[in-house]
Amino acid sequence: MGIDHDRTAKLTTTPDKAGPDSELSGGEHGISRRDFLAQLGAAGVVVTSAPLAVAAEPAAGAPAAAAGHELHTTPVAVHLDVNSQEHALQLDARTTLLDCLRENLNLPGTKKGCDHGQCGACTVHVNGKRVNSCLSLAVMHEGDRITTIEG
Repeated sequence: MGIDHDRTAKLTTTPDKAGPDSELSGGEHGISRRDFLAQLGAAGVVVTSAPLAVAAEPAAGAPAAAAGHELHTTPVAVHLDVNSQEHALQLDARTTLLDCLRENLNLPGTKKGCDHGQCGACTVHVNGKRVNSCLSLAVMHEGDRITTIEG
């Protein structure tokens, strides 16, 4: 019934000698906590970036803009009645009424505030009703009577 001093010495000294990267600190499986966490982090990156890689690839028949090329659009003819003056313009179909008034018609009185329709700085009258011009496309107002602060 004696004490095996070799075994006791080995049990008491093993945790002190085992560093964070040694196999002894990982128990019986031979992997350390540091290695486990590194592998877990790498797996997380792979899992979360896989959908992004698939989304970045253009689908068959997708427009050229999805492939990273600039999309060129044909200008659209728009006739606007702004402050009782007729204007015939060639605009990109995505141009907001606010940008059309400020950039194409040189009417800077209508201000670009929040660009979300919350502040009201871009308000104009379209056929007598208030409209946030930052939320409205210029091509939607073909033939409408638009009044700005200058009018």
